[in-house]
Amino acid sequence: MPKMSRRTLVAASLAAPALIATGVFVAPVRAATAVAPPPVARRKVGRFTVTVLTDGYLDVPYSTWVGIEGADLEAMARAGHAHRAHGGMRLSLSTWIVDDGDRKVLIDAGPGVFAETTGRLPGAMAAIGIAPEEIDAVAITHMHFDHIGGLLDGDRARFPNAELYIDRRDVSFFTDPAEENAAPDFRKVSFRTSAKVVAAYKSLQQIDGEREILKGLSSVDLTGHTPGHIGWRIADAGDSLTIVGDMLFNPVIHPVRLDVGVAFEPNADAAMRMRRSFIPQAAEEGGLLAATHMPFPGLGRIVRDGDSYAWLPAEWDFDA
Repeated sequence: MPKMSRRTLVAASLAAPALIATGVFVAPVRAATAVAPPPVARRKVGRFTVTVLTDGYLDVPYSTWVGIEGADLEAMARAGHAHRAHGGMRLSLSTWIVDDGDRKVLIDAGPGVFAETTGRLPGAMAAIGIAPEEIDAVAITHMHFDHIGGLLDGDRARFPNAELYIDRRDVSFFTDPAEENAAPDFRKVSFRTSAKVVAAYKSLQQIDGEREILKGLSSVDLTGHTPGHIGWRIADAGDSLTIVGDMLFNPVIHPVRLDVGVAFEPNADAAMRMRRSFIPQAAEEGGLLAATHMPFPGLGRIVRDGDSYAWLPAEWDFDA
């Protein structure tokens, strides 16, 4: 049998009944069960309280990853107990509420109502007593649909009182009709979602370079995964936490492999260059990180592991 190219595999997956709209994520069918309380984790960073919530999760086939053969990745996932029955790995969808006692800032919003396993952020917020109207600002790491879909309630802004902060490069890229037309079908959902977000949020603030939007909360340039991919650094009283979005995906892959990316990256070389720069620096600094797709709550540090690197989950902060 001839070997299928990645393009052929992705195209074929679009027609598979087990896959949802993007042709990349699996939508498992489950019998109705009682809804468990949403998970919540909190961390104190100086005067800030950082609350980690989740919008759910998505299951990702091994064919989604680039820079590694699917069989090799499956072997790594099995060895790391990250293999899922559907034939891939699970990606968490963490979001964060940063509260300094005066203002509440939501960082990323998950995909929203996209699959059976997503769209849980509104319920998680309600469970801890925060209404959408109480969010003063939303800060986005990048404009992939699984980070911005939750900004919408239909075509309306879910967070009507919030200023919205996104890097200008991502706004430009994901609202460019030429870029959308050139993108493969499974990436187009991010362009369609971005157009709706821009239309819904008249308060959109397009960030140029690193910017402090609240004393102690500032953007960090991590371009690569998308043209305007950024992180958000929370720092106060000698303590810090940097939310790094999609720099890291799963401990089986990152930070172990600096040469593995994901098919959603429009420029795989740029994404690889950033990870090759960021991961050794993060290991040297030893700072606390938060990553969207790492197993919930996605808090940890990058550490040296011989000639490679490893993810060290952070201990719980019981006093937060």
